Amino acid sequence: MRINKELVKGSTGFLILTLLERQPAYGYQIIKVIERDSDGVFTFKEGTLYPILHALEADGMVESYWAEGEGARRRKYYRLTDAGRLHLREKQAEWRVFRSAVDQVIGEAIVWS
Repeated sequence: MRINKELVKGSTGFLILTLLERQPAYGYQIIKVIERDSDGVFTFKEGTLYPILHALEADGMVESYWAEGEGARRRKYYRLTDAGRLHLREKQAEWRVFRSAVDQVIGEAIVWS
């Protein structure tokens, strides 16, 4: 099922920060892990991902560094900063409230009074 781009748009930074909390990663790796972990629901192109990473870096949420990858290829990795961790905690709390409210409205049994 294709998900409306507007729904995904508001979640991309949150998804990326969550992934980078687990471990540092390079861009293509981020794309592939998010696609794999979402069973293909979330698919990002590099033209979508890198502007988000650059904005997160400009906001101090992530930092980048160069390191040797597989086959001695240099790659630009991204990792969460302390500010990014704090921001992620706030977004997780916000998500729990949002998800709970949506579930209450569209949940199993809606009773009209």
